[in-house]
Amino acid sequence: MGNQQPYMPADLARVTPDVHTKPFWDSCRKHELRIQRCTACGKFRNPPLPGCLACGSFDVEWVKVSGKGTVYSFTIPHHPVVPVLAEYVPYNVVVVELDGTGGVRLISNLIDTPYEDISIGQAVELVWEDISDAVALPRFRSAA
Repeated sequence: MGNQQPYMPADLARVTPDVHTKPFWDSCRKHELRIQRCTACGKFRNPPLPGCLACGSFDVEWVKVSGKGTVYSFTIPHHPVVPVLAEYVPYNVVVVELDGTGGVRLISNLIDTPYEDISIGQAVELVWEDISDAVALPRFRSAA
């Protein structure tokens, strides 16, 4: 990723995949962003679900996406929600609408960007933060 220090404390990243989210986290570990898509109607969806909300099909595939997108929404917490975040405030939480997915959004953080420079509609691109050998988190940065 390039950052020497994780964006958030590594011990906050407890990933416990279930049968529906395991393919997402497995692809993240390989630094691939894959989003669930219905093979019957082609609709992307996130978070992963057992069936398609659009057509009811249970047929699914995991499609690799570019990781480019735009900031759909964001917030800047100034008070730590838990004590371990005290040294990290203020930090940002962004909702990124991913290009080419029909409006699928992913909640993450925007790194290397002062919070006062974050704006709705801002172009962003995916970067990876390796938390451990088993967990890589998708983060975003401002697109060039």
